Amino acid sequence: MLQGTKVYSILHNRCPRCHKGHFFKTDNALSWKYYDKMNTKCSVCGESFEREPGFYFGGMYGSYLLYSALIAASIILFIVLLKLNIYYVLGVLVPVILLSQPLFFRWGRLVWINIFVKYDPEIANGSKKATPKW
Repeated sequence: MLQGTKVYSILHNRCPRCHKGHFFKTDNALSWKYYDKMNTKCSVCGESFEREPGFYFGGMYGSYLLYSALIAASIILFIVLLKLNIYYVLGVLVPVILLSQPLFFRWGRLVWINIFVKYDPEIANGSKKATPKW
């Protein structure tokens, strides 16, 4: 359906280059023990997921943006529009933020690598041999 787009790669934990291999070792973002374990390279196309040291620090900006969007949308919706008590909203929002940490961590890294790696449909369908750029 969305295959070939960066959104597909981000939401389905796929390699940004071929959209077939897995970026993280497990698809379950809520596995607190393994949510941050990444594969070193794509098992299908060989794209390296281990860039230079500090590469994924940029992923923190993506996570920060996701958290900020969640908080801003919650405040606007629940406090400004629905006029709910701020303490009730914060009482629900803080646990939601803590529980969404593994998901936002993954999405931040996937967004960051998708900025730098382009999808290649020829590699995805097997008509072109993949040569890792890193």
